[in-house]
Amino acid sequence: MLEEAEVTCPSCWETIVLELDLSAGSAVYAEDCPVCCRPMTVTLTVDGDDYSVDVAAENE
Repeated sequence: MLEEAEVTCPSCWETIVLELDLSAGSAVYAEDCPVCCRPMTVTLTVDGDDYSVDVAAENE
């Protein structure tokens, strides 16, 4: 199941939309911001039908 989530880039502070695959369960992965192209760590936590997503700047 795919969900969209609005988050704020930790580098440029722009609001971006991430497409999340909840069927894969919880995950931690890197994704580049589509606005500033800086990498961020995405932490997706899936608990049944509920989920949360957090983003943090990657250490460069």
